[in-house]
Amino acid sequence: MRIAEIFKSVQGEGRLTGTESLFVRTSGCNLRCGYCDTPYASSAPEGEDFSVEQIVAQVELLDRRHVILTGGEPMLFAELIPLCDELRRRGKHITIETAGTLYLPLQCDLMSISPKLSNSTPLASDHPKWAARHEHNRHAPQVIARLLREYDYQLKFVVDRLEDCREVESYLTELAEIFGDISDDIVDRARVMLMPQGIEAADLARKAEWLVPYCREQGLTYCPRRQIEWYGAVRGK
Repeated sequence: MRIAEIFKSVQGEGRLTGTESLFVRTSGCNLRCGYCDTPYASSAPEGEDFSVEQIVAQVELLDRRHVILTGGEPMLFAELIPLCDELRRRGKHITIETAGTLYLPLQCDLMSISPKLSNSTPLASDHPKWAARHEHNRHAPQVIARLLREYDYQLKFVVDRLEDCREVESYLTELAEIFGDISDDIVDRARVMLMPQGIEAADLARKAEWLVPYCREQGLTYCPRRQIEWYGAVRGK
C-alpha cells in the first residue's frame, strides 16, 4: 500500500484529543474535497509502497500504543485488513479515519467517520472531471450505517456555515431511516461532532463563536482542530 508519511504526534480531533499517537497516512483518495488540507495524499499523491511488514516495523520503531490509520482514504487498500490484524495482535489501539464511502471487514477500536457534505464538492470550473465524480461518490449512507452497526464510532462533519448544520440534521435523519427507526437514539448525538472548516486558528475561532452554542443547543459535540492551534497547518503534525 502506498504510504505518504508515518509520524508521531498528538491527536488533535475527536474523542481521543490530546492522546500521543502514531499516524500512518496512506496516499490516494476516491474523493477531491475542495478544502482538502492533505493534497499530497489525495489530488497529488506522494509516497512509497510499503508492505504490511514494513509498516508494522515502523510502528514498533516509533513506539506508540495508539495508531491512527488515515489518508487520503485508507479504506481503498485491502492490505489494511492484515495490517489491522497484526497491530491488534501487538496490542495497539487502532483508529481508522475514513470518509465512510468504502467498507472493509477489519479490526479497529475506533471508526472515525467524516462524511462529506455538499460544501466539500470542488468547483466545477476548477475541477470539471472531479466535481461530478466527487459529488457522486461522497454520499454513501448505507456504508456509514454498516460502520455504525459494527464499530465503536464517532461522526465528524466539517461545517462552514449554519446551512451545513441543517444538512447534518438531514443526514442523521437519513441514517435513522436506514436503521428502520427515526428515533433520536439510533445515532448517538453525543458522538456526532461538528468541526469548523479552516486551516488558520483565527478562522476556526471565529466559526467557533456560533458553532459551539449551536452544538450545545442541539445536543451535538463541538470538535475543535487542536493540531491547528498547537502546530499550525504543517505537514507531519
